Amino acid sequence: MAELPETEIAKLGEFGLIDRLTAGLEKHNGSTVTAVGDDAAVMQYGEDSDTRVLVTTDMLLEGVHFDLTYVPLKHLGYKAAVVNFSDIYAMNGTPRQITVGLGVSKRFTVEHLEALYSGIRLACEVYGVDLVGGDTTSSRAGLVISITCIGDAKASDVVHRSGAKDTDLICVSGDLGAAYMGLQLLEREKTASAGRSDFEPDFSGKEYLVERQLKPEARRDIVAGLAKAGITPTAMIDVSDGLSSELLHICKSSGTGCRVYEDRIPIDYQTAVMAEELNMNLVTAALNGGEDYELLFTVPLTAHDAVNAMPGVKVIGYITKPETGCALIGRNGEELPLKAQGFTHI
Repeated sequence: MAELPETEIAKLGEFGLIDRLTAGLEKHNGSTVTAVGDDAAVMQYGEDSDTRVLVTTDMLLEGVHFDLTYVPLKHLGYKAAVVNFSDIYAMNGTPRQITVGLGVSKRFTVEHLEALYSGIRLACEVYGVDLVGGDTTSSRAGLVISITCIGDAKASDVVHRSGAKDTDLICVSGDLGAAYMGLQLLEREKTASAGRSDFEPDFSGKEYLVERQLKPEARRDIVAGLAKAGITPTAMIDVSDGLSSELLHICKSSGTGCRVYEDRIPIDYQTAVMAEELNMNLVTAALNGGEDYELLFTVPLTAHDAVNAMPGVKVIGYITKPETGCALIGRNGEELPLKAQGFTHI
């Protein structure tokens, strides 16, 4: 076999690798509406059907996405399911079913897996989703979790990343950076506990940060609020890899630029206090931290009053023409280019 040229995956990054592996993919079935390039693929079964089926998959690997030193298995199961639900909500849809694939090493017992599944089952109960199948196999790399979620939406309700237009408002739900700061706090306490059997972690006053990291929630309330207000976003994505990365995804897919105001990025008080304790740049954490699972979306300028009236939503900027590029407007009016430095999976 001829030797292949060697390109390190890190050189391309996660998104560059996906682009390379999926370049030139052809559709072989008329039921495939859109494939790679959104939070979920979109399918249509039946020519006259007004329903679109949404499918997404997320994989979590021990040592890459989670550390069982401080992540309870029940919390891990809940989070693994919820991050998939979040992808369906980011398409303006409703999650309906999941299948669960597990790779399990010998150190895990039946009781460990029951604890993991109790979290998955709780998430399904809370969000009204059915667990309908899966697969379990042995693993030499610790615990591997792969969940596929199936959802649906009306054809007219489906929102892609590619619909943002010049002058659209950029909106985000909740607050950003808390999950990342929660991770930093957990890592700090893990380091402090090394070699000490009597160590008690101190999370007092920072419980919100720990919860945002260990037990995130999908923002179905925002999807419901948008529908109630009669607003259909022009583009939407969930914030799993950091605000910068997600906004650049929208701009790339939509062929636009953007401007985001630093002083409008929503940040919780506990996040700010933790950043100061760790001597970290607060805005960098909010822009690039990742794992917030908030919804980032764009709406027409005409929806300004309606979206401003929605609780838990903040307008943080606007979409521009592509030639202007993507930039953060600092507190003194200076423009800094937005860079994708979000959560690194590879």
